[in-house]
Amino acid sequence: MLKAKELTIYARLLIQLGVNLQPGQNLAIRASTDAAPLVRKLVEVAYESGAPHVLVDWSDDEINRIRLRMAPEETLAFVPEGKVEDFIRMIEGGAAVISILTPKPELLKDVETSRIATVTKAMGKAMKKYQELAQGGEISWTIGVVPTAEWANVVFPELGEEAALAKLWESIKLATRLDHGDPLTYWQAYANRLEERTAWLNEQQFTRLQYRGPGTELTVELPKNHRWLGGGLKNSQGVYFLPNIPTEEVFTAPVRNGVNGRVRNSKPLVYNGQVIDGFTLTFENGQVVQAEAETGNASLQALLQMDAGAAHLGEVALVPHDSVLSKLGVVFRNTLFDENASCHFALGAAYPFCIEDGVTMSKEERAGNGLNESVIHVDFMVGTAELDIDAVTVEGRVVPLFRNGNWV
Repeated sequence: MLKAKELTIYARLLIQLGVNLQPGQNLAIRASTDAAPLVRKLVEVAYESGAPHVLVDWSDDEINRIRLRMAPEETLAFVPEGKVEDFIRMIEGGAAVISILTPKPELLKDVETSRIATVTKAMGKAMKKYQELAQGGEISWTIGVVPTAEWANVVFPELGEEAALAKLWESIKLATRLDHGDPLTYWQAYANRLEERTAWLNEQQFTRLQYRGPGTELTVELPKNHRWLGGGLKNSQGVYFLPNIPTEEVFTAPVRNGVNGRVRNSKPLVYNGQVIDGFTLTFENGQVVQAEAETGNASLQALLQMDAGAAHLGEVALVPHDSVLSKLGVVFRNTLFDENASCHFALGAAYPFCIEDGVTMSKEERAGNGLNESVIHVDFMVGTAELDIDAVTVEGRVVPLFRNGNWV
């Protein structure tokens, strides 16, 4: 566990830079009961920062697992309306949102995939408004994490439980720069460097990217007037916030029907408490037409069938293999960290702000400009030390972007 001082630093990092909470702004926190010490500190820092009200939306991982295993099948799609309405009403009123993850990679390994899919689809539908507000740039949001013994044992199986948990906490401290004298200043400066990279990419307006690597031969078309982003974002009120801490990526949206070829994952994907690994996706005109995983194949198939957009890409993200996260040499089996150590894609929804004026477009206009829509947005990692990426200009000139996993 973090020391009291480190816990306060982490809370301030998430409050003051993560969501950049403004005086007079409410805060909503979504967290498992396993994260209680950090959540309490977040509530304290939020009130110190001038929040009138802090709503904590608690969940319990073990109770959720019991329900998934034992509740009658016909009840799994039920979502308490009052609880969701309170949360949605608060963020519609301008509240910032912090989600605290407590990963347990094998929590649901003994639960039928179809039952998990039913709950996931129902919750995705119930929280659609939140997804629209977050992905549309209307609100400030960020993600934090609290290690669990279950997670530590998966990441460091060679260690005893206490040593594994201590090492995982230490790895997270290094990844989030809590060991730095001033992590807020560090991440602001780092975000500025990422934004310099996105500014160059946006000037180029490349028409497509071409990937070559182990098990990967893929072409990804980019929409006209697409926008690369990285580091921090600004919400519709012009407030700067940092949605991911740590962050190493620059990202944009692909053309929904413009992805062709095959891609192989490079790190395990933990989705809904189940591990998916050793998988290759084959795309034709943007859609996954063939998919098979060595581990968690049933979960992969359920993910791809979640809705009409789940088998299309919504995000393309570039991360150098020599990123700070990658140099730690830890496979976290958690997307927040692994996606910042590896180039990745996301199945499902695209962010509207990844094309010019996308936030103000109708759903039909976004679709007409190539953006994908879905109730899911699930990142999976593809970056390796052997990955090469070329970009193609409007004139057809090929520009090397990545060689051997890193920026040229």
